[in-house]
Amino acid sequence: QEQVVESGGGLVEAGGSLRLSCVASPRSLSIADMAWSRQAPGKEREFVARINWISGSTNYADDVKGRFTISKDNAKNTVFLDMKSLKPEGTAIYYCNARPLVGREMWGQGTQVTVSS
Repeated sequence: QEQVVESGGGLVEAGGSLRLSCVASPRSLSIADMAWSRQAPGKEREFVARINWISGSTNYADDVKGRFTISKDNAKNTVFLDMKSLKPEGTAIYYCNARPLVGREMWGQGTQVTVSS
């Protein structure tokens, strides 16, 4: 079954750090890119960061540049989001998605990140 599963969310104080992980399965899945988005309470989902699976090139939303880093482990079909200097407005459900070379884009169920002020 093709799926993506996020982990690593939690409660952190403002200014703190957190690492999110996302695994895409099955291991044989050929991935084009993976990305993180987030949805804060009462707001629409917004893009956070994306990484190209072949080149490793990345792009980020302006709001997180310099504070968040997206990285990958190709062998494990895993993408990470290292978040530092977290702000209370970063409180949201963080979603991972994987875009395969063939087939439908897959989304995870999300992981909650809460940043206390």
